[in-house]
Amino acid sequence: MKTLYIERSTGESRSGEWVEGLDLDGVERIVVGTGPGSFAGIRSALAFAQGFALGRGCEVLGLPSPCAVAAQICIAKGGAERPLAVVGDARRGKFWIALFDGMSLACPVFQVEREDLPKRVPLSADVATPDGERIGAELKETFGERYLGDVKPTADGLKAVAEANPSALVPEPLPIYLNPAVRP
Repeated sequence: MKTLYIERSTGESRSGEWVEGLDLDGVERIVVGTGPGSFAGIRSALAFAQGFALGRGCEVLGLPSPCAVAAQICIAKGGAERPLAVVGDARRGKFWIALFDGMSLACPVFQVEREDLPKRVPLSADVATPDGERIGAELKETFGERYLGDVKPTADGLKAVAEANPSALVPEPLPIYLNPAVRP
C-alpha cells in the first residue's frame, strides 16, 4: 500500500508550493502530522489530505507531530536510551510537552505554564524541541546537558513511527490546538 506522509507543523512556508513535490500516483493512504505547531501548516496539510482522499477514496490517518521528533532522535541514537520530552512553544508564557518512551507517546500532549516546565519534565528525560529559534536557549539553560537541541519533525519521522507502531495512527485526524490561533 502506497502511503504519503505529510508533516507541516513547523509551517516553514505559507505558500502551497510544498504540494508540487508530492508523488501522488497510486497513493492509497495519507498520514498527516497533527501538531501542535503552525496553525496554517497543520490546517493546510489536513485540508489537502482530506480533499485528496475524498477524490481518490483513500484513507487519512494522523499522528501528533512530536512523534516524528521522537522517531528521528531514536533513529539517530540507534534506539532510545532514556525517556524523551519534546517541548514546544505554546506562546503566551506556556509550553506544550509530549513525553515518550522510545517512539511511543507516553501520554497525550499537554500544556504547562513557563514556571512549571522543570517540574513537569521527568528528571530522567532528555529534552528536544522543534522550536529552537524561540525557546532553545531557555531549554538549554533549564535542562543543561539533557537538552538535545532543535529537531524539526519530518515526514520520514512520521513514517518511522507509523511503521514501528501502527496502533498509534489516528483515524479521521484533527489538529492538536492548545490555544486559539495567534500570529507570530
